[in-house]
Amino acid sequence: MIPAIKSFQGEGAPPYFRLRTALSYCAPLFVNGIALPFFPVWLAGLNFSDHEIGLVIAVPMVVRVLVTPVVAVLADHMKERADVLFWSGGLSLLTAIALYWTSEFWPVLLVYGIQGATYAPYLPLVESIAMSGVRRWGFDYGSMRVWGSITFIVSTLLGGQMIGMWGGTMVLPVMVAGFVLTMLMGLVSPRIGPTRRRNQPINLQPPTGSLRSPQLLITMIGVSIQQSSHAMLFTFASIYWRKLGFSGTEIAVLWSIGVAAEVMVFFLSKMLNRRFSAWTLIFFGSSVCVLRWVLFPFNFGFLGYFLLQALHACTFACVHTGVQRRIVASVQETQESSAQGAYYFYNGMFLGLMTLASGYLYAWLDLDSYYVMAALAAFGLAMVIFARGLQSRGSAIGEDARGVS
Repeated sequence: MIPAIKSFQGEGAPPYFRLRTALSYCAPLFVNGIALPFFPVWLAGLNFSDHEIGLVIAVPMVVRVLVTPVVAVLADHMKERADVLFWSGGLSLLTAIALYWTSEFWPVLLVYGIQGATYAPYLPLVESIAMSGVRRWGFDYGSMRVWGSITFIVSTLLGGQMIGMWGGTMVLPVMVAGFVLTMLMGLVSPRIGPTRRRNQPINLQPPTGSLRSPQLLITMIGVSIQQSSHAMLFTFASIYWRKLGFSGTEIAVLWSIGVAAEVMVFFLSKMLNRRFSAWTLIFFGSSVCVLRWVLFPFNFGFLGYFLLQALHACTFACVHTGVQRRIVASVQETQESSAQGAYYFYNGMFLGLMTLASGYLYAWLDLDSYYVMAALAAFGLAMVIFARGLQSRGSAIGEDARGVS
């Protein structure tokens, strides 16, 4: 499967570290593979308006930005970060069960908002554990993260089949099953102790800054703004494709091809990291993001949207890989969870705000609202270019030579 490797020196990694970390990614992305494409369909089945759907999807994102940094800072001081995963999964399971007894707008908004709070720390903490493995024992980040993306594809295709047979009623039972898995994976996730510096692999450059570095903060904010341009897609793409007459299976394929393309980037991440700097990956992915939203309003049919969804490899995976490398290059391991929490804070804040705005934009501009998303992605790209300019020329040359920057 995904065997663990030995430490470069000193203390070895926990048994099957890569396998257990990969499984820890699989559980939350199984949930996301159902909730992201199909929860709006469940909401539409309750006869919620576009504004109400946008608000329900946005509120958990806003709640996450308040919860994630707090939990992440606490996790940096805990004996075992992985313990938080079990409680996060268990409390989220309770909220998923509670949705069975909600069908009106305000109760759904409240319960789903609470779920946003309980579920918020799960994926950032898995990222923190994975990045500790990169720092301490030299594991390849992409080889662990990729299995979560593969699980997303499987769950989305499964969801597409089930929504074709049972409609939006299938969403809650599958989400409940997914949260049960998050609890189990919280028990399986590697126990590696608190964040701290150990034996750094010889192929990683020592961090050169801190979490308060203006360059890192502007980079994370710029990337988060660029990523928030996906809000319109996440909220209304499935509903729009159903209006075009695409079947549940076709919609699942459209979501899955984006993640499949993302998987290829993670599989090739080691090669990409050798050939391209983190800045190059972020610049390229953000530029493609602008192009993606400019083309999205043109209905080229299923094949056209298939190709546009494949660009997710660039607009998300390349950018995400790049920003993770910038975090590793900028902060000590003692700040790893805090850095991940800060990144998810900015990501969640801007994505939440744009998701909230997307309901109004879509009702007002219809598909032309994607041009607003293109402008947003361009603004995020401009911020990252500015952040890159803050790096001194000598430092840039040194980092590029080592393939870390």
